[in-house]
Amino acid sequence: MNKKTRSKTESLIEREVFHLKASNGGGLLSFEVWGYVQDGKTMVTRYNLAYINKLICQKDNGRVLGFDNAHDYHHRHYMGKVAPVEFESYEQTLERFEREWQEIIAGNKRGKK
Repeated sequence: MNKKTRSKTESLIEREVFHLKASNGGGLLSFEVWGYVQDGKTMVTRYNLAYINKLICQKDNGRVLGFDNAHDYHHRHYMGKVAPVEFESYEQTLERFEREWQEIIAGNKRGKK
């Protein structure tokens, strides 16, 4: 088998769960990323990013916000609703997830004052 026909082996790149303190919004952040390395660059094939907090959302197993590409399309979960999203790169999706999560936390902190 030559280098061009060799299949790429997908593997788990990252799986982390962070339990958030109440002062940081509570709940948990979950990151799961799969992919492979090609020519020294990591190629992401699957991802699942989620902010879960059952005090904010009881639908979708408590997933307040999430992005993933399961079911053969890129989509966003928000408060129990799912909608397709344009995909440019995993890195941009991760940045959007982090930005939106921070906005949710900031909004909840303002609401509790």
